[in-house]
Amino acid sequence: MKVKNWRLFLALGLILLSAILYLTHFLIFGDAHHIFIYLLGDIAFTPIEVLIVTLIIHRVLSDREKKAMLSKLNMVIGAFFSEVGLNLVYVCAKFDQNSDLIKDKLSDIKDWSHRDYIAAVKDMDSHQFLINSQMSNLEELREFLNKKHGFLLRLLENPNLLEHERFTELLWAVFHLSEELRYRTDLKQLPEKDYEHISGDILRVYTLLVKGWLDYMRHLKDSYPYLFSLAARINPFNKDASPIVN
Repeated sequence: MKVKNWRLFLALGLILLSAILYLTHFLIFGDAHHIFIYLLGDIAFTPIEVLIVTLIIHRVLSDREKKAMLSKLNMVIGAFFSEVGLNLVYVCAKFDQNSDLIKDKLSDIKDWSHRDYIAAVKDMDSHQFLINSQMSNLEELREFLNKKHGFLLRLLENPNLLEHERFTELLWAVFHLSEELRYRTDLKQLPEKDYEHISGDILRVYTLLVKGWLDYMRHLKDSYPYLFSLAARINPFNKDASPIVN
C-alpha cells in the first residue's frame, strides 16, 4: 500500500511541477499560443517515444540481458556435463541398440561449423534410438543417479534455469528417471510392461542429453575455443577419446 501511495504522490508531484513551469512561462512571456503549440507537439510525439523506448530500446536491452544470462547458464550446464552428463551418456548408450549409429555421426566434431551443430540437433529428432532397458545394468544406472542426486538438486535451485527450457526439461527428465528407479526394489525381476516403461524414460533422458550436449559444444566452439578443445578431446561418442593432446 505504501509503494502505491509513493508512486501516486510522485505522479501528482510531477504533474504539479509541470503545471508550475508552464504557468511561470506564461507569467514571464505572456504567450499562451506558444505554450499550447509546443504542448500539443510534445503530446503528439509521445506515442512515437513510447514505441521507441518500449518496443525497440527495451527489446534490445532485454535481448542483451537474456544473452548475458544464457552465457552464465552455460557455465552451469558445463558443470552438469562435467559432473553428470558425460558419464550419463556412457551409461545410457549401453541401453541403445543403435548406439553405433549415433557414435558414427558424433564421433568427430572438432572441425564442425556452427551450422553443422544446428543440423545435428535437428537430425536427432529423426534419429532412430532403440532403447532397451534390459540390455544393460539398471542397478548401475540407479546407483549413479543416486550419487548425483544432491548435485542435481542444487542445480534446480538456480531460478535462472527457467530461461533455458531445454536444459530444464533435461534435468526434470533425469530426476524422473532417478525416481522411477529408486522406487523399485528389485530391478532384475520386473514385468515386461514395466521394462518398456523404463525404456521410455531412458529414451527421454538420452535424447535430451544428446541435444543438450550438442548445444553446449556449439556454445563452446563459438565463445570459448580453449574449453572446446578439451571437450572435443573427451567426446563421449568417440571410443578413442583421450584428453591427451597428440
